[in-house]
Amino acid sequence: MTKAIFPGSFDPPTNGHLNIIERAARLFDEIDVVIAQNVKKTYLFSAQERLGVLSELTKKFKNVSVHICETLIVEYAKTSGATILLRGIRNSLDFSYEFDLSLMNRSLDDTIETIFIPTDQRFLTLKSSAIKELASFCGDVSSMVPMEVAKMLSEKFKKNSTR
Repeated sequence: MTKAIFPGSFDPPTNGHLNIIERAARLFDEIDVVIAQNVKKTYLFSAQERLGVLSELTKKFKNVSVHICETLIVEYAKTSGATILLRGIRNSLDFSYEFDLSLMNRSLDDTIETIFIPTDQRFLTLKSSAIKELASFCGDVSSMVPMEVAKMLSEKFKKNSTR
């Protein structure tokens, strides 16, 4: 049985993330979508909000579960029994960054293999930071994120603009 993990901040989850999850669910017996919670990072959505929406968005996949992680991803992999670390890449810049991370992770635990999954071409421009910026100006993000996430973004920025 092959277990893989797909880590990320998912702040917010995008259609590109869901595309990687859907494709990975066909390739592996079990997938843990792992929400990174780094105390040194600022997030728009809390870990619990991201957990809730990702759990809802992935419930159709019987072999996918969603978790929060506050440790190194290789530590999570060890304790969960995963041997594969999945990384989605959009372009050569992503590949360079992810390649360097894969080398570091491998030096920490050589039993963990990193597999890169290139995104579908239609999701090449989806970047969470750009989506958040567009949403903050009330731009239409409905083609970039699931409907539930678009609503969350709208609500979040309405709250922030009333302060």
